[in-house]
Amino acid sequence: MPQVRTALVVLALAVLAACSKQAPAPEPERSVRTLKLDSGSAGMVLEFAGEVKARTESRLSFRVGGKLLSRKVNVGDSVRQGQLLAQIDAQDLVLAQDAAKAGVLAARANRDQLGAELKRFIELRDQGFISAAELERRDTAFKAAQAQLDQARAQAGVQGNQAAYAQLVADHAGVVTGVDAEPGMVVGAGTPIVRVAQDGPRDVVFSVPEDKVALLRAAASQPGALKVRLWGQGQTAQDLTLREVSAAADPVTRTFLFKADGGRNTELKLGQTATVLLELPRTDNIIKLPLAAVLELDGKSSVWLLDPATMTVKSQAVQVGGVDGNEVVIVGGLSTGQEVVVAGVHVLTTGQKVRRYDVNGKPPAAAVAPAATLPAAASR
Repeated sequence: MPQVRTALVVLALAVLAACSKQAPAPEPERSVRTLKLDSGSAGMVLEFAGEVKARTESRLSFRVGGKLLSRKVNVGDSVRQGQLLAQIDAQDLVLAQDAAKAGVLAARANRDQLGAELKRFIELRDQGFISAAELERRDTAFKAAQAQLDQARAQAGVQGNQAAYAQLVADHAGVVTGVDAEPGMVVGAGTPIVRVAQDGPRDVVFSVPEDKVALLRAAASQPGALKVRLWGQGQTAQDLTLREVSAAADPVTRTFLFKADGGRNTELKLGQTATVLLELPRTDNIIKLPLAAVLELDGKSSVWLLDPATMTVKSQAVQVGGVDGNEVVIVGGLSTGQEVVVAGVHVLTTGQKVRRYDVNGKPPAAAVAPAATLPAAASR
């Protein structure tokens, strides 16, 4: 009997435990805003961050080594052609120049002495006191002395140039954009001291992703397609002409460096931030959606499509062509007539039941996406 009583107690507890379990609550229907798609035509405008640089920027350095005594310019200083920029200790160079000058004097004295002896030996040969072989030997010695004098003169010229190289002067007029050495440093020949951007044409330099290089090359060939807008200015400054494209991508950013000719526009200041605009031809069958409608799923840009029959959603991968303010330009993956969720996308799952959001409490009809008739600006 105790065993039967125990079994009945266990059975009763099991029944009570089963009754206490509650069925999982059904997933609530989410309220979402939707948009019924319509297409149109739009001409996109790609935007790239750029920087204004001088067409030619030189790293100036000494041709000889030594201790840097002084630097006469700082970053931002304007320099003129021939202006002194820096100076190194020229004491050893001056001593070498003096030694070379002394060598010239010695070689000249030796040449003059052998020249005088050659004249006397010519007279002696005419009188028959010496042989022709002896005269040739004296003539050869004179020519060797003349060659030594020429060598000493050339060496003296080299040493004179070396002494002059102790002063670093500007080759062209421009602006100092960088300083690489300070007084007191011992620098070697070729060590950069200052960087000078030459006066003249300006370039707008910008980087382009790999997937848009061919597109930009083709579109930039059209007159007026490439423009620049300076930072802080609402209007476009001027047209640009594509001048140079790097042959290889940057190993870190994987972008290609483009250089556009800005001419001698005085509004383009060195180092100034600029936005390069590339206007693309108008394209048909363009769909535009709010930014909030597009999200990343499984590494792809996607949207949620609503099935009006079942009021459930499913994901759809799309191809993004660019952005225009708060709207995204969709160039593939969608078709007209489809209904896309444009608000509440981050809380949805595949197959989830939803209801259209109604501000007034009435079941609303899906809004219709406007035709894409405005220019769209691509993300950088």
